[in-house]
Amino acid sequence: MPAIEIKNLSYTYEKEAVLENINLTVEEKDFLAIIGPNGGGKSTLLQLVLGINPLQQGSILIFGKPSKESLYKLGYVPQNTNVNIDFPIKAIEVVMMGHISKKRPLFGYGKDEILCAMGALKQVGMTDFADHKIGSLSGGQRQRVMIARALCNHPQILILDEPTSSIDITGQRDIYELLKTLNAHMTIIVVSHDISVILEYANKAAHINKTLSFHDISDKHSTFHTHGNDAHFCEIELLQMLGTEHCDTCK
Repeated sequence: MPAIEIKNLSYTYEKEAVLENINLTVEEKDFLAIIGPNGGGKSTLLQLVLGINPLQQGSILIFGKPSKESLYKLGYVPQNTNVNIDFPIKAIEVVMMGHISKKRPLFGYGKDEILCAMGALKQVGMTDFADHKIGSLSGGQRQRVMIARALCNHPQILILDEPTSSIDITGQRDIYELLKTLNAHMTIIVVSHDISVILEYANKAAHINKTLSFHDISDKHSTFHTHGNDAHFCEIELLQMLGTEHCDTCK
């Protein structure tokens, strides 16, 4: 059963078509990279999958059920981790916000929830920073905390929007290595402009610019045109050709 199945999805905003006839199947434990120009519809697609925007046309199934019935299976990491970094809150407290639906406002969090949050921090290598103020952490460290917060919900699908924006090169690679490790247990969907990482980490890629072109990039050494659109040529093909030429040269 696919993790996510999108059929005939279209969306219009103020009479302007943002997405047109989107069809996409994400298999369980796929690592899907979504790329495309700004304003091409990437964020709108995420908002529809996450149930933020209502469906207008088409369907979205999550593990075979309508998306509204299965949102608890999704973990989401937003793009901007720099919001309110001056607020005096510890990393562990940010992570426990992942239990927001279970929080008891008058009595705080329970022991099991705290243990779960510490376990999530351990997954992302941030246990030693549990009591550090969120504002004192680097951009990469804050992103790890945000990923830990999403993991508190025990998602089967982790969705991340530009997870390496405003992070240095070393931090970017660390985040993707972490996602690669998590991918062994869950489906990963990343919206990213860092297209160079696609050939190294993702096994599927979708280029969205109002319409969607799909690429199976699980075989890193073969030329591919799996989108069925001969007129389409995007950054993925360019990187693939450059990567293949580089590998041939190194033989």
